[in-house]
Amino acid sequence: MNILIRVLCLLAGYCFGLIETGVLYGKLKGVDIRKYGSGNLGMTNALRVLGPKAGLVVFIGDLLKAFIPSLIANIVFRNIYPDTYMLYVLYTGFGAVLGHNFPFYLGFKGGKGISSSAGAIIGLLNPWMCLILLTIFIVTVLITKYVSVGSIVLLLSFAITYVIFALNDLLCFNREIPDSKAAMIESIILACIMALLAIIRHKANIGRLIRHEENKLSFHKSK
Repeated sequence: MNILIRVLCLLAGYCFGLIETGVLYGKLKGVDIRKYGSGNLGMTNALRVLGPKAGLVVFIGDLLKAFIPSLIANIVFRNIYPDTYMLYVLYTGFGAVLGHNFPFYLGFKGGKGISSSAGAIIGLLNPWMCLILLTIFIVTVLITKYVSVGSIVLLLSFAITYVIFALNDLLCFNREIPDSKAAMIESIILACIMALLAIIRHKANIGRLIRHEENKLSFHKSK
C-alpha cells in the first residue's frame, strides 16, 4: 500500500509539473522560448529573453505547480501518517520537478527545476527551513551575481539542512519507531537526489563558470 502511495504521489506531482509556464507565457507573446537564449524553459531564460515580468510570471508558475500538489499531499497525509507524511510530500514535490525537467510531450526536454524545487521545499511547510534556504540563496546570488551558482547552492543547502533537521527531530519523523525511521532515511536519500539532479541539470552552467563565460544576473531583455 505504501509503495502505491509513493507511486501515486510521484505521478500526481509529475502531471502538475507538465504545466510549462515558460512555454505558455512565450506563446502568449508570440515567442518560442526554446529557440532563444539558453533554450531553457525556466525563469532565468524567460527573464533574459522576455524581460522581468516574464521572469516573475514563470518563476511563480513553476513554483506553484510544485507547491500546490505538495501542499495537497501535506494536508491529506499529515493526519493519516503523522510520523511519515513528509516522505509523501517530498515524493509529490519531486514528481513535479521531474515533470518540469522531463515533459514527455516536449521530448523530455524541459527546465532545470529550481523554481519547482523551491515550491516542493515550501510544500513541506517548515518555515525555519524555508527562511534559512531563502537567505542562503539571496546572499549567494548577491555575492556571485550568478543565478546558476545560487541555484546549485540552494539545492545543496536543502539536502544538508534537511539532514540536520531530520537528525535533530525537527521534522515529522520519530526515530524510535522503525517505520518512521526508515521513512526518514528514505526521505533524506530523496532530498539528496533532488540536489544531485540540480547539479546535473546545471552541467553546462558549471562548464561556463569554469571558463568564465556564464552570464551574470541581468534584468534587461537580451538583444
